[in-house]
Amino acid sequence: MLKSMTGFGRAEKTIGSKTFLIDIKSLNGKQFDLSLRLPAVLKSFEFDIRKIVSEGLNRGSIDCNISLKDTGEAKPVTINTDLVKAYYSSLSNLSKELEIDTANILSVLMKLPEVITPSSEILNEADWEAFQELIKAAILDLNDHRLNEGKILEEELLGRINNIVNLQSEIYSLDPLRKEKMKEGLTKLLEEKVGKENYDENRLEQELIFYIEKIDITEEQVRLKNHCDYFKEILDEKNDMKGKKLSFILQEIGREINTTGSKAYDAAIQKIVVMMKDELEKAKEQVLNVL
Repeated sequence: MLKSMTGFGRAEKTIGSKTFLIDIKSLNGKQFDLSLRLPAVLKSFEFDIRKIVSEGLNRGSIDCNISLKDTGEAKPVTINTDLVKAYYSSLSNLSKELEIDTANILSVLMKLPEVITPSSEILNEADWEAFQELIKAAILDLNDHRLNEGKILEEELLGRINNIVNLQSEIYSLDPLRKEKMKEGLTKLLEEKVGKENYDENRLEQELIFYIEKIDITEEQVRLKNHCDYFKEILDEKNDMKGKKLSFILQEIGREINTTGSKAYDAAIQKIVVMMKDELEKAKEQVLNVL
């Protein structure tokens, strides 16, 4: 079971006299990185909200927008009377100097900056408990999306690994022929250069054994198969966070493929190695999206 790092979640609920709308979007990222936008009423709970989102989503580049929907109800405000008096004193003196009528001065005062401000509000304990359930619902919605994306990723990754395993079976079938061709090539070269009667066949056999052991790819193929089997085991694990582990295994798979290619000295096997690398690169691209 895999989870993708990409997903989208939404939840909406009226709590008390306020209607909250939560949108959470997640993209792939190496660590947990949260961009959070809050209405003023939730500012005092920012740390708690970040903790809830972190525990619910674990990893990824997260964009969370929490907004208050307009319910049409009157919102409480505060009039800064000291500021109004200061404004009035200045405007009144200016009006006398300019001989301007002060009959409508109050309406002017009410439009000046910071005279009227929204009352500072915070959620009470009951509303905060309800809000926590709401944000958890948005996270659950996003995680459901992640699971659906993860199923597609799992099929893709499993297909790439199976392709590598199938290509490996072709290498197994070609390896004995490769060794035989090497032996024939060296023998032919010696016959052409020094003559068939002028070299010791027993010594040739010894040198061939030594040479073939140096370019033997059996160990690489065994390790490659073990890494592929381990990759499949990790895919079947129930643990949610396994993207980094899968990435490390792909690195090991790549190391064995590269070593096979460098030791093969065979055109047919080299072609298979190139196809293996192509499958591996596609798997690496996909595993970046795994949680």
